[in-house]
Amino acid sequence: MEHTGEGSAGNKESLANQPVNKLFWRYTIPAVAGMLVNGLYATIDGIFIGQVVGAEGLAAMNLCWPVFGIIIGIGMMIGMGSSAHSSIARGQGDLRRARTILGNGVVLMLLASLLQTLALLYIGDPVLQLMGATGSVFDMGSDYLFYISLAATMATAGAGLPMMVRNDERPQLATLIISTGAVLNIILDYLFIIVWEQGIAGAALATIFAQSVTAIWSLAYFFSPKAKLRLKLQDLGMELKDSWNILATGLPSLTMFAYMSFVLAVHNKLFLIHGSVTTLAAFTIVGYIQAVYYMTAEGIANGIQPIVSFNKGANNNKNIRAAIRMGSTAALGLGIGTVLFINLFPQTIASIFNRDNVQLMSETVLGLRLHLMTMFLDGFIVVAAAYFQSLAKSRTATFITVGNMVVQIPLLLTLPPLFGAIGVWLSMPISNVFLAAAVLWLLLKDLKERPTVAT
Repeated sequence: MEHTGEGSAGNKESLANQPVNKLFWRYTIPAVAGMLVNGLYATIDGIFIGQVVGAEGLAAMNLCWPVFGIIIGIGMMIGMGSSAHSSIARGQGDLRRARTILGNGVVLMLLASLLQTLALLYIGDPVLQLMGATGSVFDMGSDYLFYISLAATMATAGAGLPMMVRNDERPQLATLIISTGAVLNIILDYLFIIVWEQGIAGAALATIFAQSVTAIWSLAYFFSPKAKLRLKLQDLGMELKDSWNILATGLPSLTMFAYMSFVLAVHNKLFLIHGSVTTLAAFTIVGYIQAVYYMTAEGIANGIQPIVSFNKGANNNKNIRAAIRMGSTAALGLGIGTVLFINLFPQTIASIFNRDNVQLMSETVLGLRLHLMTMFLDGFIVVAAAYFQSLAKSRTATFITVGNMVVQIPLLLTLPPLFGAIGVWLSMPISNVFLAAAVLWLLLKDLKERPTVAT
């Protein structure tokens, strides 16, 4: 095994010798900043669409998100799985294996994205129809998915590769890459939607160009002398065992996005049944606000991942316990503060997207108050799932994600017939309470099995 060299020395200096609280902020702040920028640019996407296209444009965007979420989820799955196993190998001092795992991850992203392109060209429109899209809402959604399907490679790589850059002990660079892509997306949104009047097709084109910059920059970094785990062409290969481990460990990330996509699709369908296109547009706005916090929680989760994975390889349970404690506290504290802010200023938040449609404003305020009342538990669940992924405990992490679906689907089937659209709004916050209790039990059980003395 390869145990020496500049990469190994730098690795031990930063991850083995520095205090966990310092490492937590070093990795988490850039990760949160990058993910928060992503959440904000998605929200700004919605603001442009809401102000220019209106309620139908917002509804069309939300009908596309279940499909787009799968693309992002596949990128996150491969990125998280590759990062976790690469970090574990580095913690064990095996740099050659760490590089091989990263190269395997890059190849997996390419193959997966090609399959996605072929699939989306055939199933995109049927999925929109299945959710109840008709008329101009369907036409706009179809245009969006067509452009996104052609650039699935960039969208997948743009989601997964920055995670690998962060794990190469370059959290600031990963944040810069993500932030640059996000800022470029906002600028292109303005040009395509406002100046060139391309509607949500313009939003798709803006996303494609921005994700391309993110993907190409991230990949170029790993082939540059600045990378600690510098890749060479011979590292780009596939081994069945490594591929399986990457996909198995990263599966909870895909499961989380698949769950979100499925539940979002069910919400879309139910809001069109028990409400209207305006209700669905309100749900879109609520989703944008939720995404800002959710992406922040993802940033916290991504920040603790290198710390937990490295210390798993180094067999340092004390640092593992400290990392998850800090991550959970940060996610819950920030979430509670966000929920309070939303409930203090719901009208102001709703008016940012569209102040001319009184019905849209009213339904958005209702959705903000009902749908997001337990949003802070989402952050805790995301961090806990990432913790188990970082330990390569993919079954537990997957159970957490699937558990949310198991709880929420019965609620979505029973509450709307009784309470109409209000029942749809309430399904997720109620399910969060049950799942958070189960996740807390799993987390405490795992921590009890970890002695605090490093061995």
